[in-house]
Amino acid sequence: MQRLAGEPGEVARHTAATVLLIIGVPERTVMAIMGWSGSGMAARYQHVTDGIRQTVAKGGRGSHSGSGEEP
Repeated sequence: MQRLAGEPGEVARHTAATVLLIIGVPERTVMAIMGWSGSGMAARYQHVTDGIRQTVAKGGRGSHSGSGEEP
């Protein structure tokens, strides 16, 4: 996993965004929680982990397999 250097608040934002990705929270909801106005912030702060890659490789439903829209 990528190591982040920087202020504790910055590391916490990356961690929170990545955890929301791991547990499958829809992108629009993550944006609302994190206070982002554009999806580019998700690309910056969310890090695809080895576990996510393995789930997708096995044919499992990953958080990016849907439209990203809420049900």
